[in-house]
Amino acid sequence: MFERFTEGARRVVTGAQEQARALGTPFIGTEHLLLSLLDGDDATAQALAGHGVEAAGIRERITRKGEESLDPEALRTLGIDLDAVREATEEVFGEGALDVPAGRRHRASKGHIPFTPRAKKSLELSLRHAIRLKSKEIRSGHLLLGLLHDEEFMSVRLLTEAGVDVTALRADIDRLLTAEAA
Repeated sequence: MFERFTEGARRVVTGAQEQARALGTPFIGTEHLLLSLLDGDDATAQALAGHGVEAAGIRERITRKGEESLDPEALRTLGIDLDAVREATEEVFGEGALDVPAGRRHRASKGHIPFTPRAKKSLELSLRHAIRLKSKEIRSGHLLLGLLHDEEFMSVRLLTEAGVDVTALRADIDRLLTAEAA
């Protein structure tokens, strides 16, 4: 399947690995593919920007989701101020030290990082979208359509939480890909 990917689409896939490493994640999920698309400078990245999507905002949402296991209210009932703990920890270990669970950064920084089943599914769906749109190659827009295909994908949840009209974004990407094929 990867032989059908354009150079830009391949960069998105390899960039997702770098996104996962940067976030200290031991897997590549749909959220990492979305971040990699956002870091591009092609028409797909511009379409995302046109819908108000920015890499920094998505990255922040991903980080916050990783912190959801730390319930500030529950900790406060135990006399623990999470903000004070974060501040003290960052003074000693650097900014963002609590953003990555212990040991994850090291594991994710070396070697192969596997794709989650949903990320693999999104890549398969990108091929289906390319076929549906009668394209002989898979472009970054097809990758985005794959990422937008299933509401269970983290990529869709992040965009929805950011206020993006996912249906309108899909339609815009369909139009963009149809125009490119013409």
